[in-house]
Amino acid sequence: MKKKSVKGKKTGGELVLDVFKVFFVLLVSVVCVYPFWNIFIISVNDGQDALRGGLYFWPRVFTLENYQEILRRSEFVRAIGVTVLRTLIGTPLVVLVTSMLAYVLSRSELLGKKFWTLMFIFTMYFSGGMVPYYLQLKNLGMLDHFIVYIIPGMLNVYYMILIRSYIYGIPESLVESAKLDGANDLWVYGRIILPLSKPVVMTIVLFASIGHWNAWFDSRLYTNSMNLKTLQLVLVEILNQFQTSGTNGATLAQRAQMMSGVTQKSVQMAAVMVATIPIICVYPFVQKYFVKGIMIGAVKA
Repeated sequence: MKKKSVKGKKTGGELVLDVFKVFFVLLVSVVCVYPFWNIFIISVNDGQDALRGGLYFWPRVFTLENYQEILRRSEFVRAIGVTVLRTLIGTPLVVLVTSMLAYVLSRSELLGKKFWTLMFIFTMYFSGGMVPYYLQLKNLGMLDHFIVYIIPGMLNVYYMILIRSYIYGIPESLVESAKLDGANDLWVYGRIILPLSKPVVMTIVLFASIGHWNAWFDSRLYTNSMNLKTLQLVLVEILNQFQTSGTNGATLAQRAQMMSGVTQKSVQMAAVMVATIPIICVYPFVQKYFVKGIMIGAVKA
């Protein structure tokens, strides 16, 4: 017969299982965190010393020269400003436009509700392609303008589905009561729907902010101005510049050797840290809403 655990006490099998779960979680944490930690210690270690290898847990020769070299580059500092501005403007607009559409498509009294919903979902699976999209942006005069980062991405159908599914879970009686008291849809949306949808809205804030912060492909395709380069595009160029061949590659290599304590790898690692840390700092503020928002949106879809 199986041993039953006494209330408040665990059997030997349960204790073994708990130890295994703790060990597994620690192992996964180390596998996920260590690569990032290794990048960090290389970025704060003397570049010439890092060439010897053997940097695993702590820097041997601490220095901030790598970060100073990165921040001395005007294009990098300018790209930080562009990306921060893009994220601060683009994220609220994505949340506003997407949540307003989600509210409209959640209303049963909307004429042709099913048709409009299917029309938006259709765009998730089929598109005109990159070339027609580029020509459309050109015809609208968005190429090589800051608005090309903002307007085309203001609406995300996947985010809309998540928010709409969450709205379905809000009691309809609240909306009906507000309308009986004379409230219009704009008042209902701003005073009832948005406050009650905080978990899923904060989840979309996280998704949208990470999307804007990490974007670089649109910067490469749709802009030519040096003043419009995003942080991630500059990071890509920094990661690739020392891999080029010919005169340009030789010049960059000589310059790296002339800089005391700074090498191509250490500069690259510092650039990765500068581009990554700010968006990581956002996550703790929305993490408590993340699981609830994404799960409710998924289950009730």
